[in-house]
Amino acid sequence: MSEPLIIPGTITIPFSYAAGAAASRFLVELRDHRRIMGNRCPSCKKVLVPARSFCAACWQDTGEWTEVGPEGTLVTWTTVHLPLPHLPPPRVTLGLVRLDGADTDLLHRIDGEAPRFERGMRLHPVWREARSGSLLDIECFAA
Repeated sequence: MSEPLIIPGTITIPFSYAAGAAASRFLVELRDHRRIMGNRCPSCKKVLVPARSFCAACWQDTGEWTEVGPEGTLVTWTTVHLPLPHLPPPRVTLGLVRLDGADTDLLHRIDGEAPRFERGMRLHPVWREARSGSLLDIECFAA
């Protein structure tokens, strides 16, 4: 049997998809009310942020909506030094933020330089004036 022929290349496939009921409400709350919402799993009682239609731990449909934050705690972070699509120019710091009242972390841009960050430091969202129904309606989290 001969080796398969390999044709190197890159395929870019732009696409759009429906956000679904849970993500849509989450994004509308950001856009219209500058409010971060999660939903509570009826089985394990965890508050999931961003909101989702089911709990990945229990596989239960999520139920009750609850407002979280807006402040939270920095869990961890990394600084990106290379240019990547859909990110601001390097050096950009991305962090996991555990919002008050949430049981999961939200990945977002963190304002500032890495040497001044500490695990457990308190952060708050910096909202964009013009919001469109995107996670980027929060420009970043800042101390």
